[in-house]
Amino acid sequence: MPKIRTMLISLLGYMGSGKSHISKMLSQKIGFDLMDLDTEIAKKIGMSVLEIFEKKGEIFFRKEEREVLENLLNTTENTVISLGGGTPAYFNNMEIINEKSESIFLRTSVKTLSERLLKQKNRRPLISKISDENLPEFIAKHLFERNPFYNKAKITINSDDKTAEQICEEIASRLKIIN
Repeated sequence: MPKIRTMLISLLGYMGSGKSHISKMLSQKIGFDLMDLDTEIAKKIGMSVLEIFEKKGEIFFRKEEREVLENLLNTTENTVISLGGGTPAYFNNMEIINEKSESIFLRTSVKTLSERLLKQKNRRPLISKISDENLPEFIAKHLFERNPFYNKAKITINSDDKTAEQICEEIASRLKIIN
């Protein structure tokens, strides 16, 4: 069995960057627990993230997100946490994420994100009503707003043209998790 350091790993990036998929694979590969921030918020509130946004509003969601994030970062160890796409952009979330965990930004191009998200539009409330031809511009604008926060991550992994396995290998290698 490989030796593993005690740590928290936070995966961040735009929707469609692969956070959920990579966090699941990485946690299995290195024997860490897995936490999805949106899932934990939904469990706490007893509604889906979509329902929370619709019924309680984004400000309520962001406050709950901050509370659940802080709790996860303070009470878990040897865990891979998949953050929401907007999490780093609110409050001083990036500062606490960097203080308490190894933050990994899965950088993905607008082209790749557009290709992936076009196939998932009906499952993504933020983009479900945006026309296919306007999606790349919407993503580019959002990335422009969020990149200053994403770029504060300790490690950036360019995920275009890499398999999930290659990305997991790169993360494990860069964090020197497995001896």
